[in-house]
Amino acid sequence: MIAQRTLKNLVRATGVGLHTGDKVAMTLRPAAPGSGIVFRRVDLAEPADVRGIALNVKDTQLSTCLEENGVRVATVEHLMSAFAGLGVDNAYVDLTATEVPIMDGSAGTFVFLIRQAGIVEQQAARKYVRVKKAMEIVDGDKRVRLEPYDGFKMAFSIEFDHPVFDGSTSRVEIDFGKVSFVRELSRARTFGFMQDMENMRAAGLGRGASLDNAIVIDDFRVLNSEGLRYDNEFVRHKALDAVGDLYLLGHPLIGAFSGHKSGHAMNNQLLRALLADASAWEEVSFETPTELPDFARLQLQAA
Repeated sequence: MIAQRTLKNLVRATGVGLHTGDKVAMTLRPAAPGSGIVFRRVDLAEPADVRGIALNVKDTQLSTCLEENGVRVATVEHLMSAFAGLGVDNAYVDLTATEVPIMDGSAGTFVFLIRQAGIVEQQAARKYVRVKKAMEIVDGDKRVRLEPYDGFKMAFSIEFDHPVFDGSTSRVEIDFGKVSFVRELSRARTFGFMQDMENMRAAGLGRGASLDNAIVIDDFRVLNSEGLRYDNEFVRHKALDAVGDLYLLGHPLIGAFSGHKSGHAMNNQLLRALLADASAWEEVSFETPTELPDFARLQLQAA
């Protein structure tokens, strides 16, 4: 059978929360089969768990935030994206604050940490969610869509009225059966506009943002001295976010996702609509690697 996977060892890192600015220590460690990704707030008098599932998403203002039994964990999408890209089914994420550390603003550091910990197979079948019929959410000129596809691919497009954005770098299409998540998406950083920073901080957001963990854009240009990691890094990061948000299904997705000008809120609305329609999806497992869609074979080799 194609088995579930968890971390071989625990690994630790420290950083700051992008929005809170608080220092946070994070430990990634193994979890039993069927656990999924579980965030544990160890800073509380009594440690509390928050499951990384779509129905626990409670806030999507500039990040994906989970809440369960009154306990909150914020900005989970980049770490979830790394777990998805490397095919980790089960893990605990211990945190000493309310927010996952932003690290360099991408999933790259999390990929490094997961590889450092190592990945092992477990004695339980890995489950996948296969999309059986198209599902779409539309809000004005914004759109997200899932449809059947024997693999996992993603198309994303953005629009900003700003000199650093143009049509050739505002769209990305990735078929994960043909290219690597680690190479194509994991290093794309979050981004923001200098003019929005005051309003964000007044709303209690972006307090940990800096040129070390985000691409910062003024009225004319990118301020980071090293420039961009990809010509279309902005839209690649939006795709990275979507990979993390989709992994809140609790299992790898077999299907095609597309989004235009969408974000965490619409990604979660789409997952909730899918889960609410039992005829739109099915849970599947595979016995041998030859049965797997191409993306799943590449994913299992990625670690």
